[in-house]
Amino acid sequence: MNANFFNQIQQLDFTGVLQLNISKGIDTNLIVSVLLNNEQCGDSAKNLISPLTFNATPQEFDEGFFEQITTPIQTISGVMVDMEKFLKQMEEVKKQSAMEKEKAEKVKKEKEAKDKKYKDGIAKVDELEKEGKFREAWIKVPDITEFPEKADEIRKRKTSLSDKFATPSLFGAMEEATPKPPQQAEEVTADYPIDETSTGEDEEETNY
Repeated sequence: MNANFFNQIQQLDFTGVLQLNISKGIDTNLIVSVLLNNEQCGDSAKNLISPLTFNATPQEFDEGFFEQITTPIQTISGVMVDMEKFLKQMEEVKKQSAMEKEKAEKVKKEKEAKDKKYKDGIAKVDELEKEGKFREAWIKVPDITEFPEKADEIRKRKTSLSDKFATPSLFGAMEEATPKPPQQAEEVTADYPIDETSTGEDEEETNY
């Protein structure tokens, strides 16, 4: 007897383990349930798929069993394969999402740290300015290269501070550096005595 049963099983297109449960029913009928289980599918929704159950005579099974299960088995197999693909895609999406979230959190923390550094720097500048230490405040103004997005604000602040110490200090330094003209000495107006006691001998010596 050649039932050709396993050859037909081989021809079915499915992924997983095909489970057949056969029990006797009323009279000569057989109750056959067919369940496809794919362990590779991690989606628990697969457990909601009910087995295919048939109640028929042995002759009816011989004549039409595989015709009855071929399409459903292929469909169920495809659904579970797609479910697994979907899960893997979702895992990848979650992974990418987590990476992007982590990257965004890192950028956010860096920005917050940078903003805090800038605010702390400006607070120090304000403190020094209130104390009248304009030059020190000018030095403490944050660097434009480190905070390019605050360039205009930094320039204005430095200009404001330099106006308070640079120009007056410059003129003061010039005044200190410029030497005062020396006081003119009082002219000596004392009359020098004239020697009028020349003798005739002197004149005679001159004639020679």
